[in-house]
Amino acid sequence: MKNTILHKADTRGDANHGWLHSKHTFSFANYHNPERMHFGALRVLNDDTVEAGKGFGTHPHDNMEIISIPLEGDLEHKDSMGNVAVIKHGDIQVMSAGTGIYHSEYNKNTDRRVKFLQIWVFPNTKNVTPRYDQITLNIADRHNKLQQVLSPNADDEGVWIYQNAWFHLGNFDKGVSANYNIKAKGNGVYAFILKGDVTINDQALTTRDGFGIWDVDSLAIKADSDAEILLMEVPMTF
Repeated sequence: MKNTILHKADTRGDANHGWLHSKHTFSFANYHNPERMHFGALRVLNDDTVEAGKGFGTHPHDNMEIISIPLEGDLEHKDSMGNVAVIKHGDIQVMSAGTGIYHSEYNKNTDRRVKFLQIWVFPNTKNVTPRYDQITLNIADRHNKLQQVLSPNADDEGVWIYQNAWFHLGNFDKGVSANYNIKAKGNGVYAFILKGDVTINDQALTTRDGFGIWDVDSLAIKADSDAEILLMEVPMTF
């Protein structure tokens, strides 16, 4: 299909540090693939598992919108703005790194792993004052439909970022269909299948596959099994 890109789950970068097992859809750290630098403004999609009692030490970021979506377990966050928080499944966390922040992320549980997605989006405004936000979503609001979890608008549903981007999560029963309409001209959508089998615009996808599509007005989504998906609409040029 034209104006699409398919990243099968088993083609992702694989980094196993013992305490951290990370799958990289796009180039990150020691995984460098010139064919996979970004999808439009979407720069990083890391699928991370952190072992019990382990975590990321304090490290810096700047001029990046950083979104964390926990999939299971609890992740403690601390940062140079004085925030201390725990994010868990059902939450979404966002940081605008702007002029620069330091933060750490830690699995304080001694008996279970944490799984979460870490996503970076290039901002449309540089050197902003750093900020932090997190919200708890009602997971029931994504059953057989798409729940908006991120937008450019602070007054809209979900968290907001400095970019003309919208994220949606959906939990679909087998056989259910849905449509997604592109919200801004010039945007594309990167779909990440959290679990199950899904067909999007005639492309069959399965667990942890990624599928980018642009120069379309809408997406036709069908759950071929019980499935969970994340849609990330981002500008293709920025």
